[in-house]
Amino acid sequence: MADKPAQRSPLAMVVLALLMEAPMHAYRMHELIKTRGQDRVVNVAARNSVYQTITRLLRDGHIRVQETERDEGRPERVVYQITDSGSKVLSDWLKSMLSTPVREYPLFPAALAFIVVLTPREAIKHLEARVEALRADLQTSEEIMSGTLAEGVPRLFLIEEEYSRTMMRAEVKWVEGLLEEIRDKKLTWSHDWKKLFAGATELPAGATATATPPARRPRKAR
Repeated sequence: MADKPAQRSPLAMVVLALLMEAPMHAYRMHELIKTRGQDRVVNVAARNSVYQTITRLLRDGHIRVQETERDEGRPERVVYQITDSGSKVLSDWLKSMLSTPVREYPLFPAALAFIVVLTPREAIKHLEARVEALRADLQTSEEIMSGTLAEGVPRLFLIEEEYSRTMMRAEVKWVEGLLEEIRDKKLTWSHDWKKLFAGATELPAGATATATPPARRPRKAR
């Protein structure tokens, strides 16, 4: 059914954007996503992810079948093209995503919210591993950027990679600051201190804490 409300997703946006360039088959889309480094923006690790997205866009009337290629010695390949509905949906998505911040729920902030489940020593170990992984990712990003620009690709097509690098650098700086505070015991916790959040009204005998837990809100009378 055409003009059906679209289920927005980064991969659907990429598929529509590729079809704005030219009609193509699913294998070509997957190939371009990888070649252009856009697999760092959308998840195409599962081989059928592009096909599933195409099926949904086709069902919703945002793309259509242009032709089926039948070359001798090769499997049939269906070539898709974008519809007027798909062009409008893509434009609406881009305008909304560029202008309106949305609350996302990435894994790292969720882990930080419950870091007290680990000991400070365990937290240090794993945060150090994160910094190391981020630095490796930054190096990969630098190689992608320099190599792609050297091939003559305009910077305009790499600004998402610039944004990603900026966010990674900011995260490295922030995590390193957090690590320094934990190592220096400016920010620390213990098993006994954590019991405050399980209903205890005061620290058990001998327990110490260097951070003050939030005040409990009084329960409303029923």
